[in-house]
Amino acid sequence: MTRVLKAGRKEPVSGDTRSAVIFLHGYGANGADLLGLADPLGEHLPDTLFLAPDAPEEIPGMPMGRQWFPIPWIDGSSEEESARGMMAAVDDLNAFLDAVMVDEDLLPEQVVLFGFSQGTMMSLHVAPRREDPVAGVVAFSGRLLQPEVLEDEVVSRPPVLLVHGDMDDVVPPQSLPQAAEALQKAGFQDVYAHVMKGTAHGIAPDGLSVALAFMRDKLGL
Repeated sequence: MTRVLKAGRKEPVSGDTRSAVIFLHGYGANGADLLGLADPLGEHLPDTLFLAPDAPEEIPGMPMGRQWFPIPWIDGSSEEESARGMMAAVDDLNAFLDAVMVDEDLLPEQVVLFGFSQGTMMSLHVAPRREDPVAGVVAFSGRLLQPEVLEDEVVSRPPVLLVHGDMDDVVPPQSLPQAAEALQKAGFQDVYAHVMKGTAHGIAPDGLSVALAFMRDKLGL
């Protein structure tokens, strides 16, 4: 049984929803952490609805912090607990995306997944396994989980933009070329990359500008 994800939202500047960007936050944050990006992005994506769901699980000892799944080297959980939590979150996210498309009357090609850190891990896992490709995946500062099975499990191949800071001390910068290689090996034609120079585990202005250009292109704006 899937859990209903509570989501913050920022309505389109124009008042007319013709596309949506779904922000997927990182470990220890919540939806509000990324929803603020809707302000600088919205003026350039005037017909876009921005949604930012909270991950399904609370983190013990972190009242406002949430997780998509446990991370063993951070919280001491087992690999089995992490894998089980991830698969449950995958089901939750797929149900959320299905509901958004019905409720907002959108097609998959009108939706972009915008992930950061653990949210990127979710985006890069979920999008290729959905029947219909989304408009694109913006993947900041994360990694592709289980790259060895992607080639066998891929169903759709949406465009992907990988963005990473070269000073990231949380998720290693080499995660970007590793993800790009696995995606291309699995038949993805549109894989783009941008390295944010001098940037740690975060979203720098140059990375956000590249992401905006990517989203405008893939949404046909």
